[in-house]
Amino acid sequence: MNRSGVVDLPLHGGTAPYWLVKRMKSLAHAMFEAIVDEYGVDGVIEKLADPLWFQSLSCALAYDWHSSGTTTVVCGVLKSVIDPEEFGIGVAGGKGKASRNTLSDIDAIGEKLRLSDGKIEELKYASRISAKVDNACIQDNYQLYHHSMVISEKGEWAVIQQGMNPRNRYARRYHWLSSSVNKYDEEPHQGIVGILHENVLDMTAKESRDCKGTSVDLANTRPWELERLYKELGGGKKVIREGQRTLFDTVSNSKGALKVEGERSRELIYRLPKRVNWDALRVAYDKQPDNYEQFLYIRGVGPATVRALALISELIYGERPSWRDPVKFSFAFGGKDGVPYPVDKRTMDETTEILSNAVKEAKARMKNVYLKPLQI
Repeated sequence: MNRSGVVDLPLHGGTAPYWLVKRMKSLAHAMFEAIVDEYGVDGVIEKLADPLWFQSLSCALAYDWHSSGTTTVVCGVLKSVIDPEEFGIGVAGGKGKASRNTLSDIDAIGEKLRLSDGKIEELKYASRISAKVDNACIQDNYQLYHHSMVISEKGEWAVIQQGMNPRNRYARRYHWLSSSVNKYDEEPHQGIVGILHENVLDMTAKESRDCKGTSVDLANTRPWELERLYKELGGGKKVIREGQRTLFDTVSNSKGALKVEGERSRELIYRLPKRVNWDALRVAYDKQPDNYEQFLYIRGVGPATVRALALISELIYGERPSWRDPVKFSFAFGGKDGVPYPVDKRTMDETTEILSNAVKEAKARMKNVYLKPLQI
């Protein structure tokens, strides 16, 4: 069954009230006891990596049905109530300053879950590279400010991270699942939710494969040669000048006619960044990366460097990247802001109690089964 949809995540002011967060924590604890019991730890990871399931979880916990806080508050609630030693899963990172503690959180969770040193290093790499990909490879004007990583006792993981666009005050959420990632730099996401934009540079798209190859070749080129190419294209200025017409201006419509794109649209796409980290490119030249992932992981390689090499690859060598936005994509107790209706506190509390009792009874029945003497 193909599930798809679009979720917009506007910035809402204020904080979650204490009475709601308290109930969210109690309900979340009861829910995840039941989910772990039914689907196991890897099943929990898979569900949290599903952007539509995560959105439904937020609604079930009675938080905003579509705000940016959906991500930050729900992940914060899960981190506070999911004890690795109790559930077999742990949540690292979070919003703002908490996101910068992700690596130390991974160490603590890995110790509790008895993961090997090698596995812990793999988790740290996954955390770093997933953040780098969403911040540099997908240039949609959303700056990451939230990064959570959910880790299972089997070493599987999901990443849930979110960026904010300061101009339109909307957020965008990116979901990853370890078992679905074949290559970190090529269509690695379980889903990306947010409003759709035009002209987004997506270096993770399969259509960008040749452009990435050329970018790696350029990264292995002497830095002064790159600077020369950059200046030839008018580095830091408009690549396409006023009144200049190119093949990029036109696309065929259904009748075979040509449609002229707006000058502003062309400028936004084919504008080289004002500053490029040439020091990072010198490091890249010294390291001679074998592939795009290795290049991307080099410290200092960020959105400007990725964009500069992508534009040089296209405008000089004809290797075009994807400019298509990769965005692909139930109310149980109401919502914090009264949408679609105010939170039904009584029903929320009763549901929490019912779920908790159900899990306790299930565990008691299983215990009786194990203790029952063997009939011969």
